[in-house]
Amino acid sequence: MIDTNEQLAAFLPVVKSAAWLAIDTEADSLHAYPEKVCLIQISTTAGDRLVDPLAAIDINPLLDALVGRELIFHAADYDLRLLLKHHAFTPTAIFDTMLAARLLGERQFGLSNLVEKFLGVKLDKGSQKADWARRPLTEKMEIYARNDTHYLKPLVDKLKAELIAKNRLAWHQESCARLITECSQPIAVDEDSVWRIKGSTLLERGALAVLRELWHWREREAIAASRPPFFVLAHETMIAIANDAAEHKPVEPLIPARMHPRRKENLLAALRIAATVPPENFPSVIRHFSKRPSEAEFRRFREIEKIRDQHAHELVIDPTLIASKSTMGDLARDWEKHAPDLMNWQRELLKVEG
Repeated sequence: MIDTNEQLAAFLPVVKSAAWLAIDTEADSLHAYPEKVCLIQISTTAGDRLVDPLAAIDINPLLDALVGRELIFHAADYDLRLLLKHHAFTPTAIFDTMLAARLLGERQFGLSNLVEKFLGVKLDKGSQKADWARRPLTEKMEIYARNDTHYLKPLVDKLKAELIAKNRLAWHQESCARLITECSQPIAVDEDSVWRIKGSTLLERGALAVLRELWHWREREAIAASRPPFFVLAHETMIAIANDAAEHKPVEPLIPARMHPRRKENLLAALRIAATVPPENFPSVIRHFSKRPSEAEFRRFREIEKIRDQHAHELVIDPTLIASKSTMGDLARDWEKHAPDLMNWQRELLKVEG
C-alpha cells in the first residue's frame, strides 16, 4: 500500500514509463456520507499497486502523471465521476472493457463474468460491499482490490482483437470519448427537485412542504453521522410522515423506535418548521404530461425502431446501444435537431433521411 509521499514519489517513474495503465477506484458510498475515494488501484507491467488517498499524501503528482495516457477501466462511469468530484481529474483517453464487451454483444459484462469467459479465471466477489475506508485492509480486501485491475490488460487484448475483427474498434473509441465528455460535466443541483424522492409525486402541496423540510433534516443528520441518508430514515417512512403531518395526524407511530432521542427531537423540530410554511410557499405539484406524438411522428418512430432493431439483431448487440426509446422519440420529432446528438457510428447505422 502506497501511503506516504516518499513511496508515491518512488512509484511515479513506474507510472510515467508504463506501456499501459489499468485503473480502478474504491469508495465508501455504502458506509459514509458523502462518499470519498478510499483506494486507487493501478496495474502496469511492473505489477499491481494500491494507493491510499485517505493517508496524508498529495496524490496530485500521480494524477498529473496519468494525464495524456490511455487508461484502462472497467465500467468507467462511476470512477470518472468520483475522480472528477473529489480530485478534479478527467482522463485524456480510456479503454472501457465493459463498453467493449457490450459492443461485442456480451450479455454478461461484469468484470468477473468477462475474466472467467475470456481468461478462464474465477474471481472472488466477496468484498464488493466492504468498507473501503477501514485501515488496515484485510488480506481478502487487498486481493479483491488488486484483482480489479490485474486482469484488465489481458482482457483488453482479447476484446480489442474481437472489436477489430468485427470492425467495431472505432465505435468503441467514440463511445469511450463520449463517456469522458459526459462524466466531465459538473452535475447541476436543482434545489426544487433534489428533495423530491421516490413516492413524492403522490403527495399534495402541503405534504411536499413537510417532505422538503424532512429531506434537509435528513441530509444534515447523514453528514453529521457520516452515514448514507437511508440509514437515517427510509424514503418510504419520510413519505408516510410527510403525508400524515400535512393531515395533522400523529406521526410518532411512524418514527422508528430505535431512533436516537436527539435525532428524533431534530426530526420533530423540522416538522414544526414545516408547519409554519404558509400555503403560498408550498412547493408545486409537478405533473409530467408527455405530448402525444402525431401520426407522422409515430410512423417515423416505428421506422427508426425497425432499422435499429434490424441492425441490433444482425450485430447481436443490445438495441439500446444504438438508440434508446427516448432518443428515437426525439429523432422522430425532429431528426435535424437531434441527429447530431448521436455518435457517428449510431447515426450511420440508423441511416434515416432527415
